[in-house]
Amino acid sequence: MIEKFGLSPNATLLEALKKINDSAISLAVVHEQEVVRGVLTDGDLRRAIIAGAELSSSIESYYSRDFVSVSPETSRADVLELMQARFIEQVPIIDDAGKLAGIHTMHSILGGRIKPNWAVIMAGGKGTRLGKLTAGTPKPMLKVAGKPILERLVLHLVSYGIREIFLSVNYLSHVIEDYFGDGSKWGCRIQYLHEDAPLGSGGALSLLPSAPEHPLILLNGDLLFEANISQMLHFHEAGNYYATMGVHYYSHEVPFGCVETVDHRMTQLEEKPLLTKTINGGVYVFSPSALKAVPKATFFPVTRIFEEALESDQPCGAYPLDGDWMDVGMPEQLNDARGL
Repeated sequence: MIEKFGLSPNATLLEALKKINDSAISLAVVHEQEVVRGVLTDGDLRRAIIAGAELSSSIESYYSRDFVSVSPETSRADVLELMQARFIEQVPIIDDAGKLAGIHTMHSILGGRIKPNWAVIMAGGKGTRLGKLTAGTPKPMLKVAGKPILERLVLHLVSYGIREIFLSVNYLSHVIEDYFGDGSKWGCRIQYLHEDAPLGSGGALSLLPSAPEHPLILLNGDLLFEANISQMLHFHEAGNYYATMGVHYYSHEVPFGCVETVDHRMTQLEEKPLLTKTINGGVYVFSPSALKAVPKATFFPVTRIFEEALESDQPCGAYPLDGDWMDVGMPEQLNDARGL
């Protein structure tokens, strides 16, 4: 990696030009013994030459020591957000040792294979459990780290090649529509499914303009998560599942000693056990045939698709949502997400 993109601080401008030309991106990484010290862009080179620098001059005076980078753990959606905010198209990935672990490019995030799958985000709820916080703001538009939750979900989908996104709206729908418009700012097309009356967690799927030809992704609008959408779609299709639910593992420590008995005789004593359950993560993939189970314009919990499928022996998948996951539907959860 460093051999392809790296330069010594003593390299010349001509060597930098050759490196950038050979690497096919407009950035080179300046390092000493593989520890990254800065970056040099094609713009830096142009400015140096315009200012009268010779091609034999050292890059020492021209590369930037103060540059934007991310860690290997930074999500694709966060990288895309950073690129859009800073108007940059390359971001080095720097590990804990200060060494180059890779380079994100706008092309690698947005220019990969565009998926034909549609996505629907449920964004119509009132968020009554959040009290005054949602009096004038739809729950999905509440901000975490300076950005609406719904925007983070859109960016996450876009970063995995999803370009057709539907937002199901009802409560204060104009706030969402005014913010997102047609979605072009986020590199996708956004359309709106208007719920004249609340349709539950799945009823809005009946408002799609036509039946999708490929598996459809459905997300709750109050989630923060990092799961790989591409891998989840592959899991669904490889398993030939009728419907797939993203699941999360929830653990809770019982604050008491627990006792097991048989006929009033103690058989086991366990002090403050940790219980783990597999829970519904609010992320779904549905085959086109599964969507036919959704009644038209009727209140319909999305879990009913799974209940009916299990009753009729239709195969349903449970995909583990890797990475961080958080439902921010309650004040304490929102505060946790905001680091309060």
